[in-house]
Amino acid sequence: MSSSTFPTIEIRGDIKLGQFLKLAGLVEDGAVARIAIQAGDVRVNGEVETRRGHRLATGDVVEVELPTGVDGAVVG
Repeated sequence: MSSSTFPTIEIRGDIKLGQFLKLAGLVEDGAVARIAIQAGDVRVNGEVETRRGHRLATGDVVEVELPTGVDGAVVG
């Protein structure tokens, strides 16, 4: 799946990576988000991001490596 097929999730103001993963439905809850981020399974704009508090900007592409494949969303 390419980033152009990922849904765009509209946000207001700043959002942290862990919060965005939950909002976009890419993880079930904050605990799963923390585990995925610490395990190196999350990429922001193609780069592995291991900081749950990383602030996202409009247009950032967030991808998560899941057992079923890669899923993702774009920050709107």
